[in-house]
Amino acid sequence: MMKKQGAKEFVMKSTETVKQTGNMEGLSRRDALKMMALSPVAASVIAGTAAPAEIHAKGSEAKGRIVIVGGGAGALMVLARLRRALAAPDITVIAPNDKHIYQPGQVFVAAGEYTPEEIIFDNRGYIGEDVVWIKDEVATFDPDANKVMTKGGKEVEYDYLVVAAGMQYHYESIEGLTAQMIGKHGISSVYLSDLAAGTAEGGRITREWFNAVREAAKTSTPRVIFTQPSTPIKCGGAPQKMLYLCDDFLKRDKLNADFIFASAGEKLFSIEEIEASLLNVQKGYGNITNKFGHELIRIDPENKIATFLHKYQVQGEYDKEYEEYEMIDKEEEVSLEYDFIHISPPAAAVDAVAGSLLGWQKGNAAGWLEVDRETLQHRRYKNVFGIGDVCGIPIGKTGGTARHQAPVVVKNLVSVMEGREASEKFDGYTVCPLKTSYGEIIMAEFNYEGLAPTFPSLDPAQPRWIWWAFDLYMLKPMYRYLMLNGLM
Repeated sequence: MMKKQGAKEFVMKSTETVKQTGNMEGLSRRDALKMMALSPVAASVIAGTAAPAEIHAKGSEAKGRIVIVGGGAGALMVLARLRRALAAPDITVIAPNDKHIYQPGQVFVAAGEYTPEEIIFDNRGYIGEDVVWIKDEVATFDPDANKVMTKGGKEVEYDYLVVAAGMQYHYESIEGLTAQMIGKHGISSVYLSDLAAGTAEGGRITREWFNAVREAAKTSTPRVIFTQPSTPIKCGGAPQKMLYLCDDFLKRDKLNADFIFASAGEKLFSIEEIEASLLNVQKGYGNITNKFGHELIRIDPENKIATFLHKYQVQGEYDKEYEEYEMIDKEEEVSLEYDFIHISPPAAAVDAVAGSLLGWQKGNAAGWLEVDRETLQHRRYKNVFGIGDVCGIPIGKTGGTARHQAPVVVKNLVSVMEGREASEKFDGYTVCPLKTSYGEIIMAEFNYEGLAPTFPSLDPAQPRWIWWAFDLYMLKPMYRYLMLNGLM
């Protein structure tokens, strides 16, 4: 494990190394220096001028009432950019949360690298006094009438709408499970949080769970199951991050467990190069069994039994005309005993979106916000845009995705306000920092076309310490001081 040190000390040491050697683990000198410039030190300096300003720079003279629904990363990124893009912005934010949770930090809390307090900060610093802030949630959308109704009964009209409502988790859709059971009966979930209350319990509970697994491994070989559902989830690689970190956590004390990765999917990763690298990571651990096509549907917490719906295919008769075998779909229930289980819950768009005319009405994306995958403009309501997890697009439910979507949304929204077409295009960029051990990460960056590494000189499928250092020490201050203020 990399020795934990202050971010400033790390950056200073790394910068000196770059100056002396001209490279950093394969990075060109130019790229290495570029990375060091994106440091917490630089971020803190920029932060001095990053707070919402009351005097707006010269921007578009376009007018219109804009409502932003949501108070998470995507909403704040769009808000910051709109306040600079418009000369006289008229913006209302509807969001209940005074606190902001740096959600990727939950994994590092579980790993013992952050404390829960380090990933929670004040939302008020990002919403200027010139913005109307309604501390409530939207209950219903009425896009035909250009208005929304809050849960508190307030009707809010708009000319333009940005939906950044995020997603919700459905622990209760697993028979026998409720969110209140997380942290009991050997059950954990790093996803557990309450945005409205400003709490991030998933990381803290999973940290305690890591320690409990270690204690059990001192006297036995516990069975530890990690699940992944068939629905989209926030950062699809998170279940594997928890798997590898937990395994490595034991290995550091020369302890062992029987690990099972039970996924509703059919592979570890959708991109071939990343998939091959992850399989090699698993071989290195030597104690991980994959059960693909297994979706958790039921849990018996008292007896510690998890039941999965196993979907698979068997070979049927040979078709002479097509010269191939017919494949027959099968399914069965499979029950597995466990000592510990980490559950990644099924997820969906929030009810207000899913039950409205704004959601996709059919297909695999049913219920998620129906936006064009490139312009992020609603396909039927042209004065509506979406950003972040709520969008029903093929990939991209990460903070990194929202960062790339925000400038597209703002440019297209301003274009529509000015009477022009939305022409800016989002390429589908998303990033998944796959923590393969303490001290190493595969930085999987990809878009609609495939791999899209920021630093092409580095093999994107190779686990590297530099990505661990970047994710642990640099990304949070960059997120807090730069991304949420629309500065990158």
